[in-house]
Amino acid sequence: MNNTSAAGSDKPVTKYDKVKTLRPDKFRRLTGVKPTVFNKMVVVLKRAEKQKRKRGGKLPKLCLEDRLLLTLEYLRDYPTYFRLGQHYGVSESRAWYIDHWVEDTLIADGQFHLPGKKALLKSDMEYEVVLIDASESPVERPKKDNGGTIPARRNAILPKAR
Repeated sequence: MNNTSAAGSDKPVTKYDKVKTLRPDKFRRLTGVKPTVFNKMVVVLKRAEKQKRKRGGKLPKLCLEDRLLLTLEYLRDYPTYFRLGQHYGVSESRAWYIDHWVEDTLIADGQFHLPGKKALLKSDMEYEVVLIDASESPVERPKKDNGGTIPARRNAILPKAR
C-alpha cells in the first residue's frame, strides 16, 4: 500500500485527506459533526497542542485531524481501542491515550460540552418524553412441587461395604 500522496511528495496520505473531500451531509454521517464544527475542534486542539509542545517531546505519529477522527469514530460507533489502533496504525494503548486527550481537551475548552441538567430545566423548551418501565416483569416458570419427582426408599439404598 502506498502511503504517499499522488503528487509525489513524501507527505503520507492521512485518513482525513480521504474524508475531507466528502459532501457535508456524508461527512456528518461518518463523523457525527458538520465540517465547520470539525474545523473549530481542530483549532482548539491545535492551540492545546501548541501549549503542550512548548515542553518538548516526540511528535505524534498521527496528524491532529486523524486523532480527532479517531475520537469521533470512537464516540460514534464505540469500537474497541484495539480495532481503532489497527485502523489508524497505532497501538491499543496509544488509541486510548489519543481518545482521552482529545476528549479532555475539547471539554476543558468549554466550547464543546453539553448543557447540564440545571440548564435543561431552566430552558423554555418543552420536552415530550416517553418512559417505559420494564424492570419488573414476571417470569413464567413452572411451579415446584413433589408430584414431578419420585422419592427413593431409604432401605433401597445399599449400605457401604466394609
